[in-house]
Amino acid sequence: MNFFDLYRRLDQTQSTNDKLAALVDFFARADAREVAWAVALVLGQLPPRRISTKDLKALALRRAAVPGWLFEESHASVGDLAETIALLVEAPAPVPFDGLIADFIERELLPATDLTAALESAWDRWDAFSLFVLHKLLTGALRVGVAKGLLVRAMATAWSLPEVQVAQGIMAGWSPVAASVEALRTGAAVASAWSTPMPFQLASALEGAPDALGPLDDWQVEWKWDGIRAQWVLREGQIALWSRGEELITERFPELTHAALAAELSRAHATVVLDGEVLGWRDDRPLPFQDLQTRIGRKTLNAKVLAACPVRFLAYDLLELDGADLRALPLSERRAQLEAWVGAVHPGHPALDRSPVVAAEGWAELAALRESSRERGVEGLMVKRKTAPYLHGRRRGDWWKWKVDPLTLDAVLVYAQAGRGKRSNLFTDYTFAVLDADGALVPVAKAYSGLDQKEIETLDRWIRAHTRERFGPVRSVEPFQVFELAFEGIGPSPRHRAGVALRFPRILRWRHDKPAAEVDRLADLRARFLGGAPA
Repeated sequence: MNFFDLYRRLDQTQSTNDKLAALVDFFARADAREVAWAVALVLGQLPPRRISTKDLKALALRRAAVPGWLFEESHASVGDLAETIALLVEAPAPVPFDGLIADFIERELLPATDLTAALESAWDRWDAFSLFVLHKLLTGALRVGVAKGLLVRAMATAWSLPEVQVAQGIMAGWSPVAASVEALRTGAAVASAWSTPMPFQLASALEGAPDALGPLDDWQVEWKWDGIRAQWVLREGQIALWSRGEELITERFPELTHAALAAELSRAHATVVLDGEVLGWRDDRPLPFQDLQTRIGRKTLNAKVLAACPVRFLAYDLLELDGADLRALPLSERRAQLEAWVGAVHPGHPALDRSPVVAAEGWAELAALRESSRERGVEGLMVKRKTAPYLHGRRRGDWWKWKVDPLTLDAVLVYAQAGRGKRSNLFTDYTFAVLDADGALVPVAKAYSGLDQKEIETLDRWIRAHTRERFGPVRSVEPFQVFELAFEGIGPSPRHRAGVALRFPRILRWRHDKPAAEVDRLADLRARFLGGAPA
């Protein structure tokens, strides 16, 4: 069984159980090198891009001998460039690729200085689906569409391993070689990397009444911080900082990771792994997330940038201490050890502190405190079961996020673009606008989620019938359809034409009852959410 067989099975179903079965079958049967590359591709670790879409398109036009206008019409109909080319160049008697993707990548793709010969050879033999996967691979656009949690579950099932071992082994870093598969199966992948973080535990959204959880005394409550979820790892006299997205962000935050701090703490503790939040912090309160973003995107961090947004790491869990893995302990015991550890290093190291526990007499008092979240610069509350161990992934029942209700505005659809993958033939990416002081429409947000399939299809037909102009894949449409957008925050942004940026915008509902002339005004948004701050 090769990666192409797996990809074909995954592409033919939306069922999670069917995808899991396909993955388990693949991991149980496939060659170790093929497994190694398949895992890398699922994780998004693609080989370097070897051909531009422009050059691929030019080769395809020459091969298919079709005029440019016909190609563009075909592309518009199919919706995906790689698939369009595959359909146009498919051989008269095509066959599925039956080799190993490991061999193709290592022997043909990576060493080649000119891929024309390999591409022509594939076009002479392979079927359209195999070519579609090949084109995605060559252009760096391959997306497998498998969540990491499902990947972990499948490998654990196929190899009879604990899921936590697989999850942590992947976090240690993945190389697409057979030795990586063996190291993962034996646990050597985890043991070999000093900086390896633990798989993160995630919370579920609390949607019902909180008192349904039972007595408040059974739960530990904290603020839900609006920063970067991270793990702070001290081992072998060195510090590593990992984001929840498994990106090493050590160099972004020298206040938390400098060598002097590592050396001082190492004298007292051999290892420490903290789970917590990186926050911009000043005057004993968090700074807006937009301030923290000014540091994330910069290549160099000079003294001015560091001073503009000082940071703090607030720890809310202790996962490892002096070589002991604490994750199996109940939260109450881990919290007690966290209090003792952070208390010993603070205030000598004010950039490290613990996330405070929120005290309340009952759920009603806690609900009242939650209403003050935005004034405190937080997103709401976290509610964690005191007796729970630290698990990996989203395990419903022990961790709940009780967020404040989102902010909302009404805006009108002005631009639309086709989606990707299975939605590449539908317009699913939308740009919305509000009114400026002169009554002109100014784009304020993009949103990609919030509509069900029936609404997407209805809106897609409307967009096609009411297109004003085309700008490549983007269409401007008549400003008629109004939507209520939800978002988590808003801040000034000189990079955006409206002068503001929304955090996590999404569609809340389609406002069939509201005309475009009654959407929100930019000045009103600034007055409501930014105190009237100008752009």
